[in-house]
This record gives sequence, C-alpha cells and structure tokens, in this order.
Amino acid sequence: MAGNDLSAPLGLGKRRYLNLPLGLIGAGLITVLLTTAVVWVGVVDDPFGGEPTANVPLERSIDGLTARDFGVVEIRPALADGTADPDAAREARLEKTLGPRFEPKGAAGAEAAASAEVAGDTSAALSIRADARVTETGPDGLLPIVSEQGLRPLDVYARPASQSFSSVPKIAIIVGGMGLSQTGTQSAIEKLPADMTFAFAPYGASLDRWMQKARRDGHELLLQLPMEPFDYPDNDPGPYTLLVGETADQMKARLSWLLSRVTNYVGVTNYMGARFTATEEPLQRLLGEVTRRGLMYLDDGSSSRSLAAATANGLRTPFSHADIVIDDVPRPEDISARLLQLEGTARAQGVAVGIASALPVTINELARWSKDLEQRGLQLIPISASIDRSGQQ
Repeated sequence: MAGNDLSAPLGLGKRRYLNLPLGLIGAGLITVLLTTAVVWVGVVDDPFGGEPTANVPLERSIDGLTARDFGVVEIRPALADGTADPDAAREARLEKTLGPRFEPKGAAGAEAAASAEVAGDTSAALSIRADARVTETGPDGLLPIVSEQGLRPLDVYARPASQSFSSVPKIAIIVGGMGLSQTGTQSAIEKLPADMTFAFAPYGASLDRWMQKARRDGHELLLQLPMEPFDYPDNDPGPYTLLVGETADQMKARLSWLLSRVTNYVGVTNYMGARFTATEEPLQRLLGEVTRRGLMYLDDGSSSRSLAAATANGLRTPFSHADIVIDDVPRPEDISARLLQLEGTARAQGVAVGIASALPVTINELARWSKDLEQRGLQLIPISASIDRSGQQ
C-alpha cells in the first residue's frame, strides 16, 4: 500500500514532463532569432562589411582618348615600378580600335572636307592621322614627304582660312611650347579659338595625344626645332639641337628624330637658334630639307641677324615670319599692349604674325583679346594663310 502511494506521484510527474508544449518553445526561439536579425540590420551601417565588393564604372563621357569613348572598362597596364601607364594604354586601345597610326584620306573624307569648305565651315575637325600619301617611315618614326603627285603635307594638313572677309586685315597667332606643360597645353586647347596655330615642342610629353585633341578642335600645327644660340652650350635648347658645326649626315640624323616626334603639322619654326639662323650654310641645308619634305618655315622673329627670309626665298621654301613676340614680358598689361601693336601692324601691312608661349597669363589674355576681334574689323587666320603658297612649287 505504501509502495503504491509512492509510485503514483512519480509516474504522474514523468508523464507531465513528456507532454511539455514543444511547439510553443520552438516558435519562441524562432521569434528571438528574427528579432535579433532585424535589430542587427537596423543598427549596423554595413551588415555585409566583411564581404569583398567591387565597383566597375562604365563611363560614357567621350573624349576620344580613353576606353570611355568605347563604353568599356579602362584597364591600364603597369610600369616597372607598378604605376599605371595611361598613355601606353590609350595608344594600345586606339591602335586596336582605329587601326594603324596612318591611313589614306578616303574619298568620303575628301568630299566632306570639300563640302565644308564650300559651305564656309572652317571649324570642322581636322585629320588626326598621318596621311599615307605624304608620309614615309624613317629610322625614328613617321616623316613628312611630298607625294609622287606633288602633294605636300603643307597642302594636306593646312586649316582652310575663311574667305568671307578678303579685304579685312588679318592676324596669325602662334602659341609655342605646346606639350611641355600638361596644364598649359590643355588650357590653350580649351580656351583659344581654332584659327590660332599651335607649335609643339619636340621634347613634350604625350605629343600624339595632344596633337589629336588640337586637330579635333581645328587647330593648325607647327613643330618647333631647337637650334644653336650664340651662347651655346651655356644656353642649351636640348640634346637634339641643330648645331652649325655638324656634318650634313649629323644634321640629317638629328632632324629625322625631331621631325618624327609628331605628325599632321604644316611646317616648322625655330626654337632659339640665333647663331644657327645667322649662319648661311647650315641654314641652307635645313631649309633645303624642309622644302624637300613639303613643309613651310616660320622664323619666330627673335633674332635680327636671321638669314631665314633670304635663304627661303632662294630655295623657294614656303615662308613666314613673326612680326611681334607677344609675351616677351609676361604681364597682362604688357601682353595687351603688344596685341594692340600687332593690330596696328595688321592694318598697316594687311597681314601680321604674332608669336607667344603657352603661359597661363598669355592664354588668358589671348582668349580675352580674341572674343571681339571681328567687331574691331580684324580676322584671325592660321599660319599657312600668311604665306603666298600659289607660287611655291
């Protein structure tokens, strides 16, 4: 009897333990887990902060120079020091997408240019590729040459000058030192009107890229040739300076390197070179080669002893010379005074040529001065329009 009294409570307790509400317990656990997850997401800024992510920009801005123009991700190869080489990547993509560096000017392109000229549109983009008809391959790169039909680079790459104001005094402005300063080069291309001519320095960086941007905006181009000054080598224009004591073969080798630095230019101009341009024999060799290659020569007007005009006349070299150095004193008031002097020269002799450097103060003054030039009865022209090419064969 006593054993039965003890076993009954124990059996009842066992049955109650086995019959606990397990479903309610499970639902409670799930509720706690969900509540914890909601609180975590709400409190933590980046709940997936520990996971690797990647951003891939697909830029659509078009500048004609990077992979953005083609709507693909830009991948830049690395240099030996691990840094990216944007110029190498850019050239590789352009080569793959646009074909070889030089190509013939097709019939469609010629017809379009002719139509633009007839319509009076001289602001259209100029060619950015070397024309195969006036190009040969030299030891250091592409070189200008007269075609078998007598076509010259001067003819092919010249910017058409508007003939709307034939009796209006005309001014040609050449901005030199392009390519030496990335900021100055970019500023000149963005701010200056297309009728201003750009002269590229052979030692500049990314010259082909800047040439293409300038030509797309309609600018005519020259190439600056470093020449020996009287105080050489104390005043040294660079390792490929043309020297009066060189042999003909030495000058030819240096000139070949210089002329291959860029393409699509109509001619060359001196950088420094007071002694070189005052020495007849080497100057004759240089201008003879310039003429043979179908280019023009611009004397920058910095030396009163230059024999360039007489030598060019004897060799029938297409020639022009600068009347005024605009920024020999690089201050706004002095540049403004020089530009007024240039206007007076243009009105007196019909055409005037000014030369300047790609300095920030110069670019700003030229941009301001050129805005209302036509209202003042003057016309900007490219440098090739400052010479009479009809008699030069």
